[in-house]
Amino acid sequence: MTAREFSIEIIQKLTSAGYTAYWAGGCVRDLLLGKEPNDFDVATSAPPEQVRDLFGKRRTLAVGESFGVIIVLGPKTAGQIEVATFRTEGEYLDGRRPESVDFCSPEEDSKRRDFTINGMFYDPIAERVHDFVGGEKDLNRKLVRAIGVPQDRMEEDKLRLLRAVRFTALLCFELEPATADAVKIMASQIVVVSAERISQELRKMLAHPQRASAMRLCEELDLLAAILPEVVDATIQVSLENWEQSLQVLDRLDVASFEMGMAVLLSDVRLDSVREICIRLKLSNQEKESIMWLVQHQGCLDQFPEWTLAEQKKLVVQPHFEQLFEIEQLRAIVQEKSGQPYQFIKSFRSERTAEELCPPELLNGRTLIELGHRPGPKFQTWLKAVREAQLNEEISTQEEAIALIKNL
Repeated sequence: MTAREFSIEIIQKLTSAGYTAYWAGGCVRDLLLGKEPNDFDVATSAPPEQVRDLFGKRRTLAVGESFGVIIVLGPKTAGQIEVATFRTEGEYLDGRRPESVDFCSPEEDSKRRDFTINGMFYDPIAERVHDFVGGEKDLNRKLVRAIGVPQDRMEEDKLRLLRAVRFTALLCFELEPATADAVKIMASQIVVVSAERISQELRKMLAHPQRASAMRLCEELDLLAAILPEVVDATIQVSLENWEQSLQVLDRLDVASFEMGMAVLLSDVRLDSVREICIRLKLSNQEKESIMWLVQHQGCLDQFPEWTLAEQKKLVVQPHFEQLFEIEQLRAIVQEKSGQPYQFIKSFRSERTAEELCPPELLNGRTLIELGHRPGPKFQTWLKAVREAQLNEEISTQEEAIALIKNL
């Protein structure tokens, strides 16, 4: 059973019990755009306690019962479906979550949602769209428009400031002028949103082919200055040409990688500031290390042909080298620089096996002890010298390595 089939089964069961139940939100938008949704959320007139009674306590999770949200667990192939009771919401005093909710009709529920294209319902049994906010019309016009008064919608949940950009850019739509004005006026208030939610929006934007459009729109609406002021200070205010080149590199990236997108975005930012940004956004250690390595090594491939064989091999076997090569080659194209170093690197890699690039070490500390040497700082110096000579293809056997140490 697929998630789609399981969600329909849930709707059928709710309907049979006398309740109204529809698909809601993003899945309806995607269906009308001819895309297969990733998630199938269900909205219903059934109160949360009735949803739990209907599907059983063991098959449901009351993760947001106070807000009318119940998770229904399905077979492994179907995953889990979010079932939310139609609701209106009280004031958002913290700009993140409502102080209270009241259950209501589908029409009232649709009016508390963010954008018209996300405010529609769909009955998969009757195969009918229920649109109370003009979402279908805006989909056809390729327009992202806030429901009701744009500033009111943004006040309720400040993350919508970034979501407006994400939907506009990733769908290749236009942002309705009044909605765009509200985003720009309130851009500085995005900081009330948790770092985790902001970074999640950045992940979705920078891992998408329309990442450059998203970043350009973030800059135009003053959101970039609020979430990544370092980019504005180090790139945009210093050189608009550099900013345009970064956008072009982002636009040409083939790999759906958040880390690569961030590295391009932060290319002019000092490395210690890059670290601080990653910590501020609460990125994972893996993301932080990847981004910092890519930023640290940018610009180095132009000199690659002039390096020693050992230096070349050590860089090529690094875990993020493929990403670095892609970014730097694109940057060279955008800056109209010579492509010769990149052709050299391609040949260099194609002519060598993995073992030739990173052969097993000839010696280690244990070997040195067995040879009668006392452990100490000199071990590191000796082993480094042996490894350099091995990678430079000056030695290839343990006997040659031992002879080198004797000379040292």
